[in-house]
Amino acid sequence: QVQLVESGGGLVQPGGSLRLSCAASTFTFRSYAMSWYRQPPGKERELVAIIGPSGSTNYADSMKGRFTISRDNAKNTVYLHMNSLESDDAGVYYCKAKLGLYESWGRGTQVTVSS
Repeated sequence: QVQLVESGGGLVQPGGSLRLSCAASTFTFRSYAMSWYRQPPGKERELVAIIGPSGSTNYADSMKGRFTISRDNAKNTVYLHMNSLESDDAGVYYCKAKLGLYESWGRGTQVTVSS
């Protein structure tokens, strides 16, 4: 079972930046597709970005150009760099590991965007 621990959330002003991290407890991290989701207050969880084992990436349309997902297989960690944050970007951010039919979720990290 893969355990995922997110970190890096917090309070940021509109237009600011944050870098989220998700550390995975697995020796086969490089084999997993990793993704970030977010859940705004009162809304459903939505996909933010995916990075495959090969490093290929895909983003939700509203995040393209502002968010960057990356991974460091040596550190078993996936990152989400977020720039030009807006109030609509606030919510709990979760990372997910997927390999075949197996999925594992972290507990999330809170992002608040406010002046």
